[in-house]
Amino acid sequence: MRSASVSLRSATAALAALYAALAILVATGALNGIDQWAIDHLMGGVGRGDEPTRLESAVPLLHSDWSRLAIVTNLVTLPGQVVVSGLILLALRDVRWLLAWAAGTAIEVLSKHVIVRPPLYGSEGHIAALDSSFPSGHALRIVIVAAALAAVWPRGRPVLAAWAVAALVLLEVGGYHVPSDIAGGIVLAAFVLALLARGRGARALRARGLPAPTRRVRA
Repeated sequence: MRSASVSLRSATAALAALYAALAILVATGALNGIDQWAIDHLMGGVGRGDEPTRLESAVPLLHSDWSRLAIVTNLVTLPGQVVVSGLILLALRDVRWLLAWAAGTAIEVLSKHVIVRPPLYGSEGHIAALDSSFPSGHALRIVIVAAALAAVWPRGRPVLAAWAVAALVLLEVGGYHVPSDIAGGIVLAAFVLALLARGRGARALRARGLPAPTRRVRA
């Protein structure tokens, strides 16, 4: 149990460092080459040219066009929408999942206010909606929802994994997020889930009458 706690602590620190590194790479434009290639070859040169309003972000499917690809993308990724994902986790009646959702979403919102990447371009010019789209909130919440449902429905894990992969791919192919956004959402989800697992591990140790592991201080 103690070794598992130490491993989780190391994993949490590594994920935090990885997220910070991704944020720096995005802000400096170091990943623009990969993202621009994805726009040109996977999105067909088309991206969302307008940024959703707060109302459009809160109301499912409001900020949407209705091409065939958009319909499929919107429906498959709908459980990652902020309100829908919150309701799904609320239905599980486990406050810990809601805390992970809230922490991840708070970091996502803060990151989007702070991190601005150099411009990316589509067939109609500068795609302003991608300037501050790191990390993908949909990718973040898709991973959290899949993990939460997998915890209560173990037999459904293959289906949930397939859905999560399909949803993440559609975020890219459907023109909503570039690869660095999606990677950021996945890493951020892994970070908050690792924090959740650390909290559970500490509670398990206390329940057994054992102290939580602490760092050794060198003399």
